[in-house]
Amino acid sequence: MLSLLGDFIGELRAIGIPVSMSEHVDSARAMEVIDLSDRSLVKSSLAATLIKDGDHMPAFNTAFEVFFATRAYDGVEAMLEGEGPNPPDGAAGATGPGQSRGEGGGSTSLSAQELAELLFRALRDVNRDALRQAASEAVTRYAGIEPGRPVGGTYYLYRTLRNLELDKLEERLTQVALGPQDTEDALTQRLARDEARARVELLKAEVEREIRERLVEDRGADALAKSVRKPLPEDLDVMHANRDEMAQLERALRPLSRKLAVRLARRRRRRHRGPVDLRHTVRRSLSTGGVPLDLRFKPPRPAKPEIIVIADISGSVASFARFTLHLVHAISSQFSKVRSFVFVDGLDEVSRLFEGVDDPAEAVARINSEADVIAFDGHSDYGRAFLSFHERFAKDVNRRCTVLILGDARNNYHQAHAEVIADIQSRAKAVYWLNPEPTSYWNSGDSIVNQYAPYCERVIECRTLRQLEAFVGELA
Repeated sequence: MLSLLGDFIGELRAIGIPVSMSEHVDSARAMEVIDLSDRSLVKSSLAATLIKDGDHMPAFNTAFEVFFATRAYDGVEAMLEGEGPNPPDGAAGATGPGQSRGEGGGSTSLSAQELAELLFRALRDVNRDALRQAASEAVTRYAGIEPGRPVGGTYYLYRTLRNLELDKLEERLTQVALGPQDTEDALTQRLARDEARARVELLKAEVEREIRERLVEDRGADALAKSVRKPLPEDLDVMHANRDEMAQLERALRPLSRKLAVRLARRRRRRHRGPVDLRHTVRRSLSTGGVPLDLRFKPPRPAKPEIIVIADISGSVASFARFTLHLVHAISSQFSKVRSFVFVDGLDEVSRLFEGVDDPAEAVARINSEADVIAFDGHSDYGRAFLSFHERFAKDVNRRCTVLILGDARNNYHQAHAEVIADIQSRAKAVYWLNPEPTSYWNSGDSIVNQYAPYCERVIECRTLRQLEAFVGELA
């Protein structure tokens, strides 16, 4: 059990969930005092001792289902009872992944019609045992799992569900819920459909669990875990996130900004000394023959930097710009001043939208409707936007300012005007470029990152909230 626990925690760390050594010890101690035959209790105990963020629970659940798959866990329980790890021949769950040979070719004793009827009765009566048996029969008949074949469970899940005619099954369940009367009440019909849909989701979950368990039997937990890992919200690619993932990112951003602000404030308070005072150190070293044994430091100067953000809000990079603006303004107390500019082929200052707003998300949501960023044809034109910024605001850039440029540098083959960035660099403390594209995509097609990079302190790949948090933490 301890070996299994160690592998499971190793997977959590590989996903990105922070698990300390003391938490590992706590989880092992919890295993000593609970009933290991109760799988749900084991799961709850591990979650309580290892998970500190509710957004990490989906990834934890997936990893738990792989490493503590029901059949594998039955083997652990059998060993605890002294019965050995393998179930008896012919017992439920003894079916291996190799018993299915393709669609319609699995060794199941039920016909397609009998299987459909078994599924219907199990869902109608909400009989979990019958539903599990029916899901096992469905996977055997339709999934076509081939031992050793490196195919993900999603493929097998699709093959199985495609043959179960879930729409017809859901319609039958709806009719049963409505009863013999043909009611025209819209609310009653909606409730019946929702109930039928919820029961079909139970079937999908049971089929997915059955497929996962067979793949664990075939490949082992470690190999399967790598193919079914769910990224944490802070590791989702902002540019390619779907609607549900964007919602996860928005939920993760608020606590992240609060945590980062507290961390930076604490770090600033702890700065008890400034840089090395070379003159006083040399004078102090005269008593040791010129060896600087006792370093002297200048008084601390906890000056807060000024931040100027210039963000491309066109197309797919718009979501990255919104998250960055949100995070920077959420921790604006750690900077002496924050000014924000957005552009497509025209440029507009949006700092006014953040004034007097408690939630930066509200200001970010107003940018699309209130910012004047279209000057010509509505396609990204970095050169034109940078020229506009230089003409109107270059005088405001000084040695206290750090300039952040957000965008993928895809310029639609317009002029780059890199000389503008060179002049801004000469005026500012530093210029950083945050690019949400993978490094391998840079300078391909109409990307002109290489023309701007010589005038930037760093050009940084910044695709996730974790990378964004790390950079902003360094900056402040």
